[in-house]
Amino acid sequence: MYDGMPRKSDLNGRGEKRVSNNIMILTGNHAAAHAFRQAKVGVVSAYPITPQSPVVEKIAEFIAEGKLNARFVKVESEHSAMAVLCAASATGSRVATATSAHGLELMYEMLPWASGNRLPIVLNLATRSLGAPWSVWTDHQDFVTIRDVGWIQLFCETNQEIYDTNLQAFKIAEDSRIYLPVVCAYDGYILSHTAMPVKLEPQEDIDEYLPPLDHHINLSDISQVKGVDPVTTPQVISRSEGTAPGYYEYRYALQKSLENSFNIIKEVHNEFAKRFGRSYGNGIYKTIQTEDANTIIFAMGSVASQARVALKKLRSEGLKIGIVSLKLFRPFPHEDLREFFQDKENIIVFDREIGYGYEGVLSYELKAALYSLNNRPNIKGFIVGLGGRDVKTDHIIIGVQKALKEFKQGLFTNKTDFLGLQLDELGDYDESTYFKSG
Repeated sequence: MYDGMPRKSDLNGRGEKRVSNNIMILTGNHAAAHAFRQAKVGVVSAYPITPQSPVVEKIAEFIAEGKLNARFVKVESEHSAMAVLCAASATGSRVATATSAHGLELMYEMLPWASGNRLPIVLNLATRSLGAPWSVWTDHQDFVTIRDVGWIQLFCETNQEIYDTNLQAFKIAEDSRIYLPVVCAYDGYILSHTAMPVKLEPQEDIDEYLPPLDHHINLSDISQVKGVDPVTTPQVISRSEGTAPGYYEYRYALQKSLENSFNIIKEVHNEFAKRFGRSYGNGIYKTIQTEDANTIIFAMGSVASQARVALKKLRSEGLKIGIVSLKLFRPFPHEDLREFFQDKENIIVFDREIGYGYEGVLSYELKAALYSLNNRPNIKGFIVGLGGRDVKTDHIIIGVQKALKEFKQGLFTNKTDFLGLQLDELGDYDESTYFKSG
């Protein structure tokens, strides 16, 4: 088992600039890599894919330069990478990886194996659009496609938040009350390749915050016979060796672990905030100027960031409007959101993905979460920025104005409007009829 102990203290690497003793100019990818290093990850396995590749390239540099004592396992695909991490985690090592888009989709088969075996794996996702057609630019479709595999899913808005959230993710995943894998997502290129100041905490402080992994399986400990990946039956089976749970009981336990994780995620976030002085809302969502707001913009990642720019202009027009930036997507924080939105009048949701055949995923998730409120807010959803299309301040403003106008007219539908389309420019395209709506 690899303990991840660093052997050198000089952190200056190629393509990075040190501003002070503890602040460096880092891309989002390199912020994630430094978090892996300081978490003393013992095993990393990955396959390169744009725009994630610099995460694991930097990890490989750390290992080669003696700054991280870890095993880097080279594989032929992302599917194999996750298989390696499942095995390494089960032997008691702290493990992590990174991927994007189709790399995540190729891992898909292994994702429920990780959660079903309650393996505390941390995966960084530099979001990227899914083909076809091919795109290497960001949207959030890859992130939302894994919402039903039993992983905790977090989304970041800044490079500092990527670093901080990764450190929290290991502590969340490895909590004995949870033992679940965690995804830390951030927008490809917008954060993955953009450099920002990032404060790196002293290693001794990280060690106090994040103790070594005490794994509940740890097959490397041969003093106690343990199993992994059990073959189950539909029913509970009584055997001479002891009672064996059925498949149903395992699924129930996974669901309960996710349901019980809300308070632990907040607890881990609050401990981090107290120790290091940086917080991200309540660890579940972040609020911007919501104290007096009756209208709320609801979004995630880069879209929430752009909404912050639009907020000043909307406020100048006399609108009492604020922003809720969702950080925790799975498990979906329905109780926290119900409590927050119970006295709000209007919600405008901006999705950078689609629940194909219905509407934006955040939009319908929020509608379901608020269904039980006696006085439900008005909710209107918009799709923006697919395939890396710019999400402009005007898109946010137009969406807010359109939604408020519809609410005033008493128009409430499950139709999600698209902002920023350029269909009018396709008139001379050979397959222009392909893009005409019914």
